[in-house]
Amino acid sequence: MSLSGASALPVLALALPRHLVSAAGAPFAWSLLLASATVIASVVPLGAARSQANFEVADLAAPRAMFERLPDWGKRASWAHQNSFEAFTLHAPAVLLCLLAGVDAPLAIAAAWLHPLLRLLYIPAYVANVPPLRALCWALGLTCTGLLYLEGLKAVLAAG
Repeated sequence: MSLSGASALPVLALALPRHLVSAAGAPFAWSLLLASATVIASVVPLGAARSQANFEVADLAAPRAMFERLPDWGKRASWAHQNSFEAFTLHAPAVLLCLLAGVDAPLAIAAAWLHPLLRLLYIPAYVANVPPLRALCWALGLTCTGLLYLEGLKAVLAAG
């Protein structure tokens, strides 16, 4: 692989298997990136709630201790933020499994794209206290992650 020309890849990508840097792996790489962005996005309503609860420099010593000062929607923002990390810790390995196994199943690609979208809808549904929508987003997001594990496992078993 040459470093010159229009299709040159970053030097770091040179050591990766070809399917990891090809277009086939792109949905999974994007899913990982977008899922991590939803974790970061979950900080926005939490920060607004902390601001409304008069967050002070002294609160930096124990930011979770101010939970009781948060308005009800702010408490939900805190829970949504925590759940975003939990969902990411399940989703990221599933996406990486698909990426490493070279999965190209349309169902897996759809699940990879859908998960971050569902998580992005989950946060405002939780903060706004819309339990049916929140539960639906949570369940479908978890289903997407499960499908990714299933498709990744199928690919690994087929290759072995």
